[in-house]
Amino acid sequence: MSWEAEFTALREIISDCGLEETVKWGQPCFTLDGRNVVLIHGFREYCALLFFKGALMKDPKNILFQQTVNVQAARQIRFKALDDITRQEKTLKAYVKDAIALEKSGVKVEMKKTVEFSFPEELERKMDELPALRNAFEQLTPGRQRAYLLHFSSAKQAKTRESRIDKCAPRILDGKGLDD
Repeated sequence: MSWEAEFTALREIISDCGLEETVKWGQPCFTLDGRNVVLIHGFREYCALLFFKGALMKDPKNILFQQTVNVQAARQIRFKALDDITRQEKTLKAYVKDAIALEKSGVKVEMKKTVEFSFPEELERKMDELPALRNAFEQLTPGRQRAYLLHFSSAKQAKTRESRIDKCAPRILDGKGLDD
């Protein structure tokens, strides 16, 4: 679905808040001093405002959503129609201003450490068989490590986890992330 009218309405709301618009990940992203504050993005079923530090924001209207259990910092406000946006204009401006105040304060979202993520036993076994894999994995950035751990752990069956590990091992050995 095309979210042109909704994106236009969201841009108008955000444009009054003193943020600079740029494009990141192919979506309109609004920044403060080069730091991401809010992003507009569209999906099949809805479009949304994504607040990069949404986990720290006040949510008096209880409208912030965590996309998935693995998203640590960002939160979304979702819209299915233009009316959803126009009806909440004052609220949306207040949320954007709260996000700007958070960014100005310099506060950071406390992220889980890589060691706190589930480490599949199938990966541990593979690393025991192939010590170079363990070394290469440990050389990856924490974000790349987490992406692999989430990818491997999300499989329900051991056979699927093993298959994913086998497919990803060459990328890990090359020092590449899951999406590189």
